[in-house]
Amino acid sequence: MRDKKLKQLIINALFAVIIAILAQITIPIGPIPLTGQTFAVGLAATILGARNATISVAVYIVLGAIGIPVFAGMAAGLGIIFGPTGGFIIGFLFNAYITGYIIEKTNFGMAYAIFANILGSFVTLLFGVIWLKISGDLSWSTAFTAGAVPFIIPGILKATLAALAGIGIRKRLVSGKLI
Repeated sequence: MRDKKLKQLIINALFAVIIAILAQITIPIGPIPLTGQTFAVGLAATILGARNATISVAVYIVLGAIGIPVFAGMAAGLGIIFGPTGGFIIGFLFNAYITGYIIEKTNFGMAYAIFANILGSFVTLLFGVIWLKISGDLSWSTAFTAGAVPFIIPGILKATLAALAGIGIRKRLVSGKLI
């Protein structure tokens, strides 16, 4: 039992590191860059399920909050969380949980994994837009235009790729008794 908990702790930490690494893949398109974070969060949710993916994302956020440069552009600190991108970062928690939950309840089926990842991607955008409106004192239309519109198509593509890769990786990890 103890070995199983240790193994899960290591896997959760590993996924926090994967999110941090993929966060560094950025395309600056304004105040909110296009990053690999959402792909990594979807991948974690698809492979680990709701609970463990959410823990991995929480570890990632805590690492960044305490000053370890894990956020996009090697950024860190509470200023990032309270800045324009903070809503997206907090949205990753809800993305991981909702995506993982749906996939678990549908027995990790591919079509459901794609649906769940796309929904999770939109959850991240929702949190991002709401926080962008509040933190930037923007109108809803301006916040939506800046915080959602440029990310819809890339989000759908990343979500689909996360589902496809995640289901394949999960099958191999389960057959190898690693998860």
